[in-house]
Amino acid sequence: MDEGIELSLTIAQIIQRLRGSHLHSQIERQAKECLHQPDVKLESLKEDVRSFLKTSGWERKLQNAVYRELHIQLPPRHPPAPPEHLKEPLVYMRKAQASWEKRVLKSLNSMSTELGVPLAHMRPAAEQKELTNKWNEMGTDEPDLSRFRPVYAPKDFLEVLIGLRNPNHDSSEDISVRSHWGLIQVPLNVRDIPHLREAYSELNLTSGQMGIDDHALIHPVVMEEDSAAAQQYSRQGCPTGLRADLWALILNATNQPQDVMHYEQLKAGVIQHNLLVDNLIYKDVKLTASNDDYYFVFEDFLYQVLLCFSRDTAVLEHFKYNSATPPKSYIQGKVGDEECAVVYPPNGVIPFHGFSMYVAPLCFLYNEPSKLYNVFREMYIRYFFRLHSISSHPSGILSLCLQFERLLQTHLPQLFYHLRQIGVQPLRLAFKWMVRAFSGYLSTDQLLLLWDRILGYDSLEVVAVLAAAVFAFRAENLMEVTSLASAEAVLADLSTLKVMPLIQVFLFATAM
Repeated sequence: MDEGIELSLTIAQIIQRLRGSHLHSQIERQAKECLHQPDVKLESLKEDVRSFLKTSGWERKLQNAVYRELHIQLPPRHPPAPPEHLKEPLVYMRKAQASWEKRVLKSLNSMSTELGVPLAHMRPAAEQKELTNKWNEMGTDEPDLSRFRPVYAPKDFLEVLIGLRNPNHDSSEDISVRSHWGLIQVPLNVRDIPHLREAYSELNLTSGQMGIDDHALIHPVVMEEDSAAAQQYSRQGCPTGLRADLWALILNATNQPQDVMHYEQLKAGVIQHNLLVDNLIYKDVKLTASNDDYYFVFEDFLYQVLLCFSRDTAVLEHFKYNSATPPKSYIQGKVGDEECAVVYPPNGVIPFHGFSMYVAPLCFLYNEPSKLYNVFREMYIRYFFRLHSISSHPSGILSLCLQFERLLQTHLPQLFYHLRQIGVQPLRLAFKWMVRAFSGYLSTDQLLLLWDRILGYDSLEVVAVLAAAVFAFRAENLMEVTSLASAEAVLADLSTLKVMPLIQVFLFATAM
């Protein structure tokens, strides 16, 4: 397709999306107000208005909004193609995702039926008042969650990924698949070390990393509020004191009065209605973050953010480019009547075991709930959704799994073979790290350095590289193990690892 036409379509798409935004109405209002300025002349009206918007900072805000749209939207490569091709071009992937969604929804509906708990109901006035009063101390509440179980755990999802096959692909003719001893058996393009070195050139052994506080360089980036510059900067790590501002800038996650109001509206929704998924959120926080040495102190924040997130219909927007489709349930007594089907939960995301760990690390950066909420929502609709949906996207969990297995096979073939010989598949050990982007496994300071690079390179690929680098680092010990239990013991504690040296040595050490 002609690049010029493609660019025009992308521009038209972005204009259409921004036209209905709050930013558009703000800029329009500012432009009208500037007409009363004495230095705005009729004969040079267009240039004068543009100059005013530039000097007053609105042009930069518009640039950041466009930058965000470019990062979350797929360019329309083939206009006549049906919308599902933008979500996922491969039919068998779409079918597998749809089948998985049905299974998850069935699990949720079964739980509702078995426990006699409706999917949603209005809270009685007394309960609403009680929840309002203890909103900031929800961790002290101990509801009986013994009957509730996670809808699924990552290992259940891994089994689905392992069983995936392309029905139109003859793997006996494909050397790359035939010689692949791993669990993932789908033909996807993943990068080898030479290509990774090229893509992550800023991480080479001679470049400074770790987000050293070089204020001379970083302050202009923050002061000018330039998303693109902030993203480029974070490739080599963000200074601790400025990370929160830089991440918000990269994600264009604002905390304007309208954002705070939106958060308050979501909070009101939580107080008014009780959802079955609320119990799943409570249970997940109790099973994960509450038992974590780093995150247990943020229990209240996690409830607030996740309960609001489940009600946020703005999250549904990401299903335009997510291979998944929001699950629907029927209004009580109307099962089978499509007109009575509603998206459930309202944000279209059913939480699973470990979901709350996507939020937990962000609590170290943001202590204002609405700001924390907005950053998490942006992180989710850009990156985290890819870790629990089936797709062929380069940042999708399938690509990460295949990338991890290929890197190990190519660069640590003896280790891979040894582990296979004793009945251990490396991916089964690494999957839990990757599906959570390592949250809950690394020390927080190291995890934030990893997430700097996810944002800086706008990709989750570095998660697979780190997983392979961990195996390389522990290879000597892993070569000694003779059972799954002993392999798990070698990899049980990652809290002492230093992320950047591991990735740098794995990618750029001459021995590789």
